[in-house]
Amino acid sequence: MLLIFFLCSLALIARAVNLQVMETDFLQGQGEARFLREVTIPSTRGVISDRNGEPLAVSTPVDSVWVNPGLLLDEPEKIEPLAELLGANADDIERKLTQRASKEFVWLKRRLNPEVTAQIAALDLPGVYLQKEYRRFYPAGEITSHVIGFTNIDDIGQEGLELAYDSWLAGSPGSKRVIRNRKGEAVEEVALIKESQPGQDLHLTIDRRLQYLAYRELKSAVDAHGARSGSVVVLDVNTGEVLAMVNQPSYNPNAPGHDTDGMRNRAVTDVIEPGSVMKPIAIASVLENGIAEPGTPVETSPGYTVISGHTIRDHRNYGLLDVTGVLTKSSNVGVTQLALKLKPEQMWDTYNRFGFGEATGTGFPGESAGVLRNHRRWRQLEQATISYGYGVSATPLQLAQAYAAIANGGKLRQPAFIQGSNNPPIAAIDARIANMVAAMLETVTSDEGTGTRARVANYRIAGKTGTSHKASATGYADSRYISSFAGFGPVSNPQLVCVVVINDPTGDEYYGGLVAAPLFSRVMTGAMRLLNIPPDSYPAMLVSATDSKEQQ
Repeated sequence: MLLIFFLCSLALIARAVNLQVMETDFLQGQGEARFLREVTIPSTRGVISDRNGEPLAVSTPVDSVWVNPGLLLDEPEKIEPLAELLGANADDIERKLTQRASKEFVWLKRRLNPEVTAQIAALDLPGVYLQKEYRRFYPAGEITSHVIGFTNIDDIGQEGLELAYDSWLAGSPGSKRVIRNRKGEAVEEVALIKESQPGQDLHLTIDRRLQYLAYRELKSAVDAHGARSGSVVVLDVNTGEVLAMVNQPSYNPNAPGHDTDGMRNRAVTDVIEPGSVMKPIAIASVLENGIAEPGTPVETSPGYTVISGHTIRDHRNYGLLDVTGVLTKSSNVGVTQLALKLKPEQMWDTYNRFGFGEATGTGFPGESAGVLRNHRRWRQLEQATISYGYGVSATPLQLAQAYAAIANGGKLRQPAFIQGSNNPPIAAIDARIANMVAAMLETVTSDEGTGTRARVANYRIAGKTGTSHKASATGYADSRYISSFAGFGPVSNPQLVCVVVINDPTGDEYYGGLVAAPLFSRVMTGAMRLLNIPPDSYPAMLVSATDSKEQQ
């Protein structure tokens, strides 16, 4: 018996030595595996703000609920109160946990309101834990949704600038090693493995005040005319910065849903045949190539012309006009006659230098380049129709870029969404030609022009109306239109360009001068006031009173 006890003692001592000396690392690892855990440290996404520092997208800390299925399934009666707080079905939760019973981590619901997470914590349910995450919040909601976009549940950009600058905005998560008790609660931090790195902030050129103004007026106009959709773009003439960009229909980025049609930034992704707002580009080409001058007479009688068997008509017979009058009255016949005196390559070259047929280069996701076919494929009829905005397509942003070039002495700038962007000017046309076209466009808002409703009190405004038939499967629809207006001001020192597009207005009013021009006027009136742009035109009564005072 003593021998047996002696041998057992030797065996115990040998085992102890083996465990304490030989297998120390293995046993420590096994022990730590039961209470040590490596936990991810979430990182916050960068803030997106407008040009004045107003936040447009911020990340706020929230709690998410995860479950160890095995622990909670041991007490299934406690699933019911949890389901009530989550607004879910208890049977669905139990079924989900049963299917994943072999796992130790299952998300139950993410990004909960603080009140709900506090109630869940108070229940002290077995195997139910809270984990800190960040949720993206958009203070301006649908007003800035098409520009900003949104992120998914994992805080990854899905649309707009959130997607385009995801790598810039996204932070780098860290990790740490903690000790957890039997309830899974972290009771002690052992070591920091990697620090989390917050994302970098993004400062936009958007002015939230102008964005709200444009959104409000566009929504009102689309509703008033029963239109299908609409867009407004406002650019800074001198810098090319996008000050406002809104669309209808819109969506709430805080709860984006699944309506993909409302998520499109139509000002960047959707192309239209602009109609008469393209006429200034054709006229610029005519002036540039020495075909005519602003005062050159153009006979438009009898109000129509036939090209390759196709009849091109004016709204009425305008008779004898000059080149300026062709824009003032928006004569299709007049601009066609002038454009056909150009060589196709001359006209194409002018359009191309104004940025048509190419993406603006903003990097915005889904941006369209529009359509400008190579001049070698043009026929006479196509060259004629392109002069008044058919057979060529562009986005509202491309139109704004082109009109900004006219307003800025022929200098074309790439539109910019980010402050400090490098977008040096490129000469699109000679300054003399650009100034002549700008002066001609001012007549459009005179009493004789088609854009009288685009006027802005106390400011000289230049621009062009546009009304185009929508294309359909069987040709151009007789009663479906795109109404537009593109313009800038003040003419004496251009500061702002605004393009308005209303898609498919219904009712008796559908001309650009009746639908889009008033919207342009309201947006520009508010913009001039908000940006403190000095007036350059005063009422006749005020001028008369000033003159009388000076004479006295």
